Amino acid sequence: MELYGYWRSSASYRTRIALNFKELDYNYLPVHLLKDGGQQHQRAYRQLNPNGLVPTLVDGQVILHQSLAIIEYLEDKHPEPSLLPGSPRQRGAIRALALDLASELQPLINLRVQQYLKQELEVTDAQKQAWLDHWFAESFSAFEKNLEEVADTYCVGDTFSLADVCLVPQVFSAQRFGIKLDDYPILMGVYERLVELPFVAAAHPSKQPDAEA
Repeated sequence: MELYGYWRSSASYRTRIALNFKELDYNYLPVHLLKDGGQQHQRAYRQLNPNGLVPTLVDGQVILHQSLAIIEYLEDKHPEPSLLPGSPRQRGAIRALALDLASELQPLINLRVQQYLKQELEVTDAQKQAWLDHWFAESFSAFEKNLEEVADTYCVGDTFSLADVCLVPQVFSAQRFGIKLDDYPILMGVYERLVELPFVAAAHPSKQPDAEA
């Protein structure tokens, strides 16, 4: 398998965590989102992923984009250990929490949105920060409330799941953007336990071959 990604991309990060959790070997192929006008826009990469986003997974004849689709593909092909464990109710909670972060929050704060805000709408740095502060607060406040009902060691109970896969990169992003996290004690407690897991630690952006100081 080959994974095209960018070291600091939240979507690439969550895919790496899933691959590591399932102990799957893969070749990592960096796609720099800022160099050369954005390597994700180059023709060769667009042939693999017309959206011009990362990550992209190539598994033989299978070419997949969208991190959650990639992870569900891996879950179907390599069901153990499972990222969707537990009862139907628990699996529903896992999917809902994962989507809260991957489908609701992350698209609002990703690189191309921030570039559009700066380059096309010409917002100031302070206005861009206000945008980030607002959307992280909206998402993490609701996430914290939802965790009150289902969290234990991890996001849903005491078993690692897809919800945890999605949480780690978004907290990393929040910290990188200077978001205040004191109001989310359950969320941060789960996060601090997650980053101690070896397969999560190995997926950290700083551990990737394309990482920059």
